[in-house]
Amino acid sequence: MSLFLREMKEKGCEPNVVSFNTLIRGFLSSGKIEEGVKMAYEMIELGCRFSEATCEILVDGLCREGRVDDACGLVLDLLNKRVLPSEFDYGSLVEKLCGENKAVRAMEMMEELWKKGQTPCFIACTTLVEGLRKSGRTEKASGFMEKMMNAGILPDSVTFNLLLRDLCSSDHSTDANRLRLLASSKGYEPDETTYHVLVSGFTKEGRRKEGEVLVNEMLDKDMLPDIFTYNRLMDGLSCTGKFSRKQVRML
Repeated sequence: MSLFLREMKEKGCEPNVVSFNTLIRGFLSSGKIEEGVKMAYEMIELGCRFSEATCEILVDGLCREGRVDDACGLVLDLLNKRVLPSEFDYGSLVEKLCGENKAVRAMEMMEELWKKGQTPCFIACTTLVEGLRKSGRTEKASGFMEKMMNAGILPDSVTFNLLLRDLCSSDHSTDANRLRLLASSKGYEPDETTYHVLVSGFTKEGRRKEGEVLVNEMLDKDMLPDIFTYNRLMDGLSCTGKFSRKQVRML
């Protein structure tokens, strides 16, 4: 037991989560990282309940010292010891990991937390998808987005369309369209940008039939403002072969 805790007990003061948090914050603020982390583990040994604030103090303190990997390892260790509060929001840690080009590490951490009941928030999911996408890990970003949508966490339109664009740019338009269909089945409403990205992708890959289906779907959803926009999209597909235009009434 540390000297601080021993003195507290000798004076009849039983340490609680507030006193522990104060001590841990004091150590971390003065750069005594190891002492602060050690105090947290003493807290566990004494059976004192870990709070959301305790985790935030530890993670923020480690990250301020540039020890983002250590913060990630600590969170996972607390998870394994079954003392990580279910309310703890690890979105900021995901953001810091992605900011250091450690998006894969962030994904591994999130999946481990998720597997053990720590459901991620929307911001953490979006941040991770963006981090994976920006680091060129489009396939992993796509796989994670599929997982989050299957769990009922729908993306925002900007993140979704950018990921589809990346997939189409790497000649994976079929995978991009599969994500669109999954998103639609979960209640997500694709916008005009979604369709334009996919049509461009299919045009680039010479997939005339798939592109034509999407253009006509846009027409059915009143996403094409006029006959000229329709013709422009269909003309783009025409270089891949013959197709049958849908009958369109001039607006």
